[in-house]
Amino acid sequence: MPGFPTNEPTVATRTVYNGEFIDIRVDTVRLPNGRETDREIVNHPSSVCVVPVDADRNVILVRQFRKPAGQFLLEAPAGKMQPGEVPEAAAIRELQEEIGHFPGRLQSLGVFFMNPGLSPQCMHAYLTTDLKPSELDADDDEFIELRRVPWTDIPTLIAAGAIQDAKSIAALLLAMRVLGDN
Repeated sequence: MPGFPTNEPTVATRTVYNGEFIDIRVDTVRLPNGRETDREIVNHPSSVCVVPVDADRNVILVRQFRKPAGQFLLEAPAGKMQPGEVPEAAAIRELQEEIGHFPGRLQSLGVFFMNPGLSPQCMHAYLTTDLKPSELDADDDEFIELRRVPWTDIPTLIAAGAIQDAKSIAALLLAMRVLGDN
């Protein structure tokens, strides 16, 4: 809208929590009307989400318990990037750790914000094919079950609520642009 600034200038910042995976800060910002308000921001490393498709056109998904959701979720392999790690390297590492495969082909599907009202965290989505067995040790706090799902079943699983994880839904829908829905 005309006359509105393009951002909310930060007047003050204070850190309220420093954790292993996240930091939380409160920014006091100036609004377009001149008032000030606080914005609570959760800093989390950028991450990757990978849609691995095998030679039989099955998507290899992971099923794992997610404590904040209080249930098991069916997800595309994903994980946070390590400091200094480029997204492609993180995607390859996560595939090897979570599903025990190395991608012969890795194609970017795009980048999106996970929750822009709360965090600046970006997720890099990839499609991978030509999978080759190659394992890295899994994280010691992850207990993952692999599920091979026919590509043609993905739209139905999303529509039925069997896949409820937003990053997985976004990456799978982005992959449909490349692979089609059949």
